[in-house]
Amino acid sequence: MLYFAKWKIGLVLAICLAGLVFSVPNVIRGQADALPEWWQPVTLGLDLQGGSYLLLEVETDVVVREQLEALVENARSALREARIRYLGLGVEGTAATVTIPDSAQRDQARRLLRDLDDQVEMTTEADGRFVLTLTEQAMAERRNQAVEQSIEIVRKRVDETGTREPSIQRQGQTRIIVELPGVDDPQRIKELIGRTAKLNFHLLDERVSPEDLASGQVPPGTAIMPAAENNAAGPPRYAVRKRVEVSGDRLVDAQPNFQDNQPVVSFRFDTAGGRQFGRVTQESVGQNLAIVLDGAVISAPVIREPILGGSGVISGSFSVQETQDLALLLRAGALPAPLTVLEERTVGPGLGADSIEAGALASVLGLILVIVFMIGAYGLFGGMAVVALFVNLFLLLGALSLLGATLTLPGIAGIVLTMGMAVDANVLIFERMREEARNGRSLMNSIDTGFRQAFKAIVDANVTTLVAAGLLFYFGSGPVKGFAVTLSIGILSSMFTAVMVTRLMVVTWLRRGHAKALPI
Repeated sequence: MLYFAKWKIGLVLAICLAGLVFSVPNVIRGQADALPEWWQPVTLGLDLQGGSYLLLEVETDVVVREQLEALVENARSALREARIRYLGLGVEGTAATVTIPDSAQRDQARRLLRDLDDQVEMTTEADGRFVLTLTEQAMAERRNQAVEQSIEIVRKRVDETGTREPSIQRQGQTRIIVELPGVDDPQRIKELIGRTAKLNFHLLDERVSPEDLASGQVPPGTAIMPAAENNAAGPPRYAVRKRVEVSGDRLVDAQPNFQDNQPVVSFRFDTAGGRQFGRVTQESVGQNLAIVLDGAVISAPVIREPILGGSGVISGSFSVQETQDLALLLRAGALPAPLTVLEERTVGPGLGADSIEAGALASVLGLILVIVFMIGAYGLFGGMAVVALFVNLFLLLGALSLLGATLTLPGIAGIVLTMGMAVDANVLIFERMREEARNGRSLMNSIDTGFRQAFKAIVDANVTTLVAAGLLFYFGSGPVKGFAVTLSIGILSSMFTAVMVTRLMVVTWLRRGHAKALPI
């Protein structure tokens, strides 16, 4: 245990130097913007630098209903193609229903409806009424997929606004926690997050007269949609065919732009979307193409000629800010379901400053007490343990900075706890040395036995704590995870400094040749 190869000495010094280098940005935090991306300070959490907290809920029932409505449209097309007469086709609660009045056509209708979707269960009633419901597994998968997709889209939208180090995570089955450090007024971001931004392209149903539209009488497969607020040029309501000609999912880019000195949003489809858009505009020259965002018609221009380039422009009575926000939403993608804000909190930076001051005071007091105890109890070796403690702090801060971790108030508690635990291993080693010296062993033998015999106890104690920290990270959320991460890194760094750094200093002291007695 007292022999150090040259490569091992170099490795220990390199790790210590790396910890020092990566912890330096925390000292010059005010110049963080000028530092490279890989060399940044630890990000302060919401409770330390202030900001906004949002608790959102994904309305997953909307996703299930949309899937049932799509099933209804497919059933309508299949029954019409087979010339099967039907009544009452629509969505009722969590099921799609249709009645086949002609008993001779029911077997054929049953086969057609069963082949529509393999995740649908179908029951038949005596009067020829068919009830189609999604399986429990299909609904659970669709809901879970909607939440996961919502998290990714919310993250993209927040990142597009330039918010630094947001925290976005799932809570429970349908909820999302969004923490925005440094954001004092979350209103604009909340509006961006909350908008579904589902963009689709439909054709207007020109069979519907203005009188029928005013009275709400439209044929099956057609819906009445209101005009958006920034659609001042058109009528207040439109008769829009429900069939989606081109889905907004095919958009690959959207940018704010100007056309005829008016703010507009230019968009571009992927290859498949470009072909669909070109086919629709080629087959529908002279008809109106409705651009629908979140169930409202932004504009409904007449298709003058085929648009084959896979790109286009959305115009309306937009302001510059509205075109920027709309382009951002379209780039990030549409939410699969609406989001409801359940809770909103704003933490002022003053409270965060008080937390940092209190945490710093606790850390300094803890450090002073540990230094006084170690030097008072173990003399020179205690001083070496104190040096190793400072190295441990550099390694801890450097690791947090390198990993891009977010430091919260519980994380500071983990650092304070780590400082107290960091010298535990040294206490075990020094006490074993002292015991061996009392039993009459030589200086070299006492030191070697102290490091060798205490190593097993050190590993056992720290692995037990690591397991506890791992369980906290796995089952906890938010601040609890931050505490677990800080504690885990602190345990690993304290084991390294106690077993390697302290031992290297003791071996260097022994090699000087002046040691005659154990300096404890």
